[in-house]
Amino acid sequence: MTNLSVNLNKVAMLRNARPLTIPSVVKMGEISIAAGAHGLTVHPRPDERHIRRTDVYDLAEMLKNHPTIEYNIEGNPLESPFMDIIREVKPDQCTLVPDDPTQNTSDHGWNVVADAQKLTPIIDELNSLGCRVSLFMDPDIEQIKRVPDLKCDGAASPLVNRIELYTEPYATAYREGKGDESFELYKAAAECAQSVGLGVNGGHDLNLDNLPKFKEIPNLLEVSIGHALTADALEMGYANAVKAYLKALA
Repeated sequence: MTNLSVNLNKVAMLRNARPLTIPSVVKMGEISIAAGAHGLTVHPRPDERHIRRTDVYDLAEMLKNHPTIEYNIEGNPLESPFMDIIREVKPDQCTLVPDDPTQNTSDHGWNVVADAQKLTPIIDELNSLGCRVSLFMDPDIEQIKRVPDLKCDGAASPLVNRIELYTEPYATAYREGKGDESFELYKAAAECAQSVGLGVNGGHDLNLDNLPKFKEIPNLLEVSIGHALTADALEMGYANAVKAYLKALA
């Protein structure tokens, strides 16, 4: 079964609309766990437009009571203060995303060739911290083939453990009736990653409509879902929304 990591960014965004503490990011995390979620995801950006640095720490404290639940922190390691947060929290998984601080949301994967010199020492440090490393990637086979090259000189094994496929293009194609064609592209990208020893995650605009098809990718390890799940929760309640996504992944 593919694991579900609930992204709490949109909960934080709603809270930030007022100078209040509701809805509580920690409480929604607890509800997600009680409903069966396998992990929690946050993406702290420098401007704290949704997840705040304090949220990251509060969730880490709460998760001490849930040792089997994975904590995934995603973000751009080249933007301050992301790596400072990672060094303090040491999450189970760190997903590196090449988003610019001015972007509304993540919209592309890494260029492994162009960014290798920047990424390699960061990935090496994440390994030393005990974090699983995942790279946010487009379904670009030529780029994915190069991910295992991101290792320090003399290293016996690659430093990157997984990739997270950026799935917005698939979601768009699915809405336009071209989901099967796009799925084949993503399946091929996933198979390429797996052939070079990388685990495969997915995330961005996955929802209850397009997820059943996407989960057909063999050995898909994890999906991170926040926006659509939060929208569905407005109609069915947060716990029920989590359960609905778990059912879609079953």
